[in-house]
Amino acid sequence: MESVWIVVCGLVVGLIARAVLPGTDRAGFVVTALLGIAGALLGSVVSWLLDIYNPRTFVGVAMSVLGAVAILALYRRTAPLAKAPRM
Repeated sequence: MESVWIVVCGLVVGLIARAVLPGTDRAGFVVTALLGIAGALLGSVVSWLLDIYNPRTFVGVAMSVLGAVAILALYRRTAPLAKAPRM
């Protein structure tokens, strides 16, 4: 049951990150969820290193979204199919 919760939270964080950083990539549901999960992990590690880690506060959510935005930006720079083809 915990893995379902992780995927749902990752999807929400990924959707927020895509709203913060809109673009024309063709990432679907799975990529958005994975982006959010990876962003939450990155945000957790960074906030733990800064000694402000608390997953149940606004700081934890904000760091998860910032991590997802960073990974989304990296994804858009490196993924060959991230941009829609121009006609």
